[in-house]
Amino acid sequence: MLARLRHSVLIKVLGLLLLTVLLCIPLAQIEGLTRERGNSQREAAAELASTYTGAQTLVGPFVVQPYVERWMEPQRDAQGRIVGQEARSKEMTHLIFPDRLHLEGSLAPQERYRGIFRIPFYTLDAALEGGFVAFDAAALPHSEKESTIELKPPYVALHLSDLRGLDGSPALQLASETLRFQQRLPGVAEDAGLAGGIHAPLAGAALAAWQAGRPLPFHLKLGVVGQERLAVVPIAEETTAHLVSPWAHPSFGGRFLASERSVSAQGFDARWRVSSLVTTAREQVREGLRGGRDGRAPGAGAAMQSFDVSLAQPLNVYAMSTRAAKYGLLFIGLVLMAAFMFELFRRLPLHPVQYGLVGLSIAVFFLLLLALSEKVSFWLAYACAAGASVLLLAVYFSAVLRGWRRGLSFAAYVALLYGALYGLLASESNALLLGALLVFGMLAALMLATRKVDWYALSMGHAPVAGAQP
Repeated sequence: MLARLRHSVLIKVLGLLLLTVLLCIPLAQIEGLTRERGNSQREAAAELASTYTGAQTLVGPFVVQPYVERWMEPQRDAQGRIVGQEARSKEMTHLIFPDRLHLEGSLAPQERYRGIFRIPFYTLDAALEGGFVAFDAAALPHSEKESTIELKPPYVALHLSDLRGLDGSPALQLASETLRFQQRLPGVAEDAGLAGGIHAPLAGAALAAWQAGRPLPFHLKLGVVGQERLAVVPIAEETTAHLVSPWAHPSFGGRFLASERSVSAQGFDARWRVSSLVTTAREQVREGLRGGRDGRAPGAGAAMQSFDVSLAQPLNVYAMSTRAAKYGLLFIGLVLMAAFMFELFRRLPLHPVQYGLVGLSIAVFFLLLLALSEKVSFWLAYACAAGASVLLLAVYFSAVLRGWRRGLSFAAYVALLYGALYGLLASESNALLLGALLVFGMLAALMLATRKVDWYALSMGHAPVAGAQP
């Protein structure tokens, strides 16, 4: 009875199913390790952002015209009679945005290391050109009746999300006058969302032209270092930008995508064109310059509307390793199925320990892939890990199946599976289709190969029906 159960195909199949389930444990451990390494990479990027510089968002330039509104407010007694006048005032700011703004720049990629992790950075070399329309003090709004307006010194404001990324001092030419930038934005509360900017007070010919109500053309040279992403907030009546870079794997995002772009192995070339009619960026800037209530900074919590580009890594080894590990159970099942077919048709009994070793060798492939991909390119890591696994199985099954031809045929089957898995990983957009076709193909091959098998006869230890051998 025990011998019959030992040779029962049903018992063997149930045992293989149990073994497959048990092999989910090392697969889950490897997948968890992959996620942990991916989190470590993100922590390394966050650490570099805190100690060096982070992603950059550029707002400006724009002119801030501070002013004081003064008025007299009547004082009344308990009976409501006017008994005097009290002088009142409040400080206000008026923002003047460019009527046109063009950014011409190049992004030079660079990589910085934190341990074994490589984090992409860039250096932006940009020239911003545009102009401000003529300023008319009489157009400033009055919030009180019969109030007067007292102008304060105006300045040009520029906001960068991480000022540590400034590469040298920005050079601003405004109406043929060279202006120098200074720290912070005067009159802006520290809890305001855009408080951490820089400003250049209008002086000389620029101030004279401003006070005379003449338009002010400007030219700004700007160097910025940032981590991975650059975003530009379109605050002009018409904002245009042209960026080029030798980075061949850009990721375009933000509220507004590039109107024209070309990407090749030599890099990318992208252009943007955004009108003020399609964005609320100006209102967001005004809100971001106001101090927050209850310790909160309006405009700071929500992302500002922008167009941006990121230096995406061509292959995220941790994402690829995680995707590969998700196919681990299917992969192990297909390999064990092939080993079972050899046992079934060649009448070469395999011990459960041998099945377990084969399953573990496939699981170790995913661990080896993760470890190698941290040191070399992903395709080379995959080729080395797959080659080592195929060679190991070829040597092992040449002995187990009592013939090197059988061992090589089994290894060729496993190599085909590794090739199919790499195709799934390389074609992310078609991964589901290819995976479904792979499963269907393997199931169809199994059904066709065993369509004439007398399973009851096999369970009783008799030879299979002629013609059923693969």
